[in-house]
Amino acid sequence: MSDPGNEPHAELSTPIWQALGTRQAHLGEANVLARRYQADVAPFAAVAEELPEAFDALAELMRPGEIAAVLSREPLALPPGLRSTPLGAVHQMVAESRIDPAAGFGAGILELTDADVDDMLALTQLTKPGPFARRTNAMGRYIGLREEGKLIAMAGERMRVPGYTEVSAVCVDPAQRGRGLAALLINVLRDEIERRGEIPFLHVFGGNQSAIALYERLGFRLSRVFMLNQVSRAGDAVGATTAPLHAD
Repeated sequence: MSDPGNEPHAELSTPIWQALGTRQAHLGEANVLARRYQADVAPFAAVAEELPEAFDALAELMRPGEIAAVLSREPLALPPGLRSTPLGAVHQMVAESRIDPAAGFGAGILELTDADVDDMLALTQLTKPGPFARRTNAMGRYIGLREEGKLIAMAGERMRVPGYTEVSAVCVDPAQRGRGLAALLINVLRDEIERRGEIPFLHVFGGNQSAIALYERLGFRLSRVFMLNQVSRAGDAVGATTAPLHAD
């Protein structure tokens, strides 16, 4: 593995670990060797180093039936008592140029709050943009569009690393695709993130070529590739308390 310190955007080489040790520590649980988001916020977790004792420390933070989503650069070698299911390659993409919002930019877009969570969950279950739990919206700003009262598109901010904010949960009702709604929402979030002096980034499964093409058109460029792994206790029924992840 290359030295992260020599890579571009080195702070993003361990985004979960960095976020939970800084700007989002209040949303997580941690010990010396492992950090995880609270289960109703997000399934993501990280270890200080990919060593058996660190994964044992992660297991101490996991309740029976829970799973953890762990990013890695190499296949995981877990200690006895834990199992890993690889879910696929994840591309990390970083915005390399600022946007110049046109007139009327963001018109009609709504701020989504706790009152919208049921609709947000329904839309993410329909479109499967990635893990989204009942308190995921506590991670940052979420925005959306409604038509005739129905939430038809949304996007939000997820991991927050010093100097960076992740754009996530980009989803559009299948019946409303082709209208440029995803690009609109992404650009509204980008504008706000960049106004704060931060750099937007995102994660997308490597097989989602249509999404990757959209992000490239919007100025995002590949930074690095991770493997996404679902980690659980070997004796647990996966999903007993947390829904298993899917590489959709």
